[in-house]
Amino acid sequence: MESNMEGNMEVHIATDHAGMELSAHLVSHLRGLGYELEDHGPREYDALDDYPAFCIRAAEAVVAARTAGRSALGIVLGGSGNGEQMAANKVTGARAALAWNVDTAVLAREHNDANLVALGGRQHSLEEATTIVEAFLRAEFSGDERHARRIGKIAHYELTGEILD
Repeated sequence: MESNMEGNMEVHIATDHAGMELSAHLVSHLRGLGYELEDHGPREYDALDDYPAFCIRAAEAVVAARTAGRSALGIVLGGSGNGEQMAANKVTGARAALAWNVDTAVLAREHNDANLVALGGRQHSLEEATTIVEAFLRAEFSGDERHARRIGKIAHYELTGEILD
């Protein structure tokens, strides 16, 4: 079980145009708390941008950092967070969870060992979204055998295409 303390954790963030205000707020706020933030874009507002590349890059960075033994989590943002979650989850080893309140964010970490959280920038106030993200970043995987077993079955399918009962 890894320790999710600010100051020693990489946080990779990506968004689309609909989440840019929230992304800028989170980058500033989380850096202020001591997290190491890497912003995977976009760099400027474009109402016609396509989120998949930004979110996939953030998810790849999270998986690469964790594979290298570093503490890392990710945040993907959009209008609803749905498409961004789907894009991030196409990266082998990424487990992105759509969170709509503190409980879903914490359970995603504790039960599913989610390594990215997805939020809808149009669904929450800045304060509410910040609280959800902070809860996600501070929560830890429980390590319970039943949860680890289930995550292992998902990973097995992801790598082999074989479903384990």
